[in-house]
Amino acid sequence: QEQLVESGGGLVQTGGSLRLSCVGFGSIFSMGWYRQAPGKQRELVALIAGNGNINYADSVQGRFIISGDNAKNTIYLQMNSLKPEDTAVYYCYARRSWQDYWGRGTQVTVSS
Repeated sequence: QEQLVESGGGLVQTGGSLRLSCVGFGSIFSMGWYRQAPGKQRELVALIAGNGNINYADSVQGRFIISGDNAKNTIYLQMNSLKPEDTAVYYCYARRSWQDYWGRGTQVTVSS
């Protein structure tokens, strides 16, 4: 059964950096990251679309960078200049053959 496995979350101070990783599987069409803060809906953070286009949420544009390694079926999220409002559970997402896949999530906490 295909799984998405995230790693790299943790606790960091305001202004710090973290890098998240997600190992997926073959034939993925699009892949990216979502996050969900307490009491809020899950929201898109960054996504690599099937045509190679990259989309970022306005709130992370210029601070976060998503990248991928096709040979390893892995994506990364480099998060810089972190703010307390970035605190959330970050979920890896993938789409293949019209089916959505989600990782279990990794906690990112930014202290003020």
